[in-house]
Amino acid sequence: MQNRLENRPESRIHSPLTADNAVLLLVDHQIGLFTGVRDISVGELKHNVAALAEAAFALDVPVVVTTTAADSMWGPLIPELQAVLPDKLEVIDRSTVNAWHDDRVRTAIEETGRDRILIAGVSLEVCAAFPAIASTAAGHTAYVAVDASGTFSATKRETGLLRLQQAGVIVSDYATLAVEMLADNAHPQAPAVYGALDMPFATLVGQLSAAYGR
Repeated sequence: MQNRLENRPESRIHSPLTADNAVLLLVDHQIGLFTGVRDISVGELKHNVAALAEAAFALDVPVVVTTTAADSMWGPLIPELQAVLPDKLEVIDRSTVNAWHDDRVRTAIEETGRDRILIAGVSLEVCAAFPAIASTAAGHTAYVAVDASGTFSATKRETGLLRLQQAGVIVSDYATLAVEMLADNAHPQAPAVYGALDMPFATLVGQLSAAYGR
């Protein structure tokens, strides 16, 4: 009897996210917008988005960064994120509400040749959700790092998450996405990735490794 699983289409959710098929899009992590964030502490949000970016760079995952009205309404990127960005990386300042609708942003992503788009933004329900939904409609697989995004009320967070799920976007957290891309703890960049994530258990793993001389 033929195996029923043969020739079954691969699920978007269960097919692997890797450092070779992913690109990271960071949308509007700007000082002005951070002043209104209420669903996560500002300190935690700053840590999470900077850690996600740093882990992506450690794995050679392309990173696209965009702002809105950086010279006027919403101000510059938060310093914590700016500090981990390479000097050569150009931040795209745009006017469109939906980052996917800016030709420069969309082209920067599509020119990587990668079909998995990891997205974080402030606010969650607009800056992260709109490009995630639009890129999904365009045939990509979009993920939103919820804890590297933030918004202005509990209602906005709840409705934003519902809309993402209704549109078929995969929701996750920043550390899980980074570790999934890492894939193997024997990877030479594993210490750099865990160091970027700065999680307590990662410190313990390092201490165990040192204790046993590995």
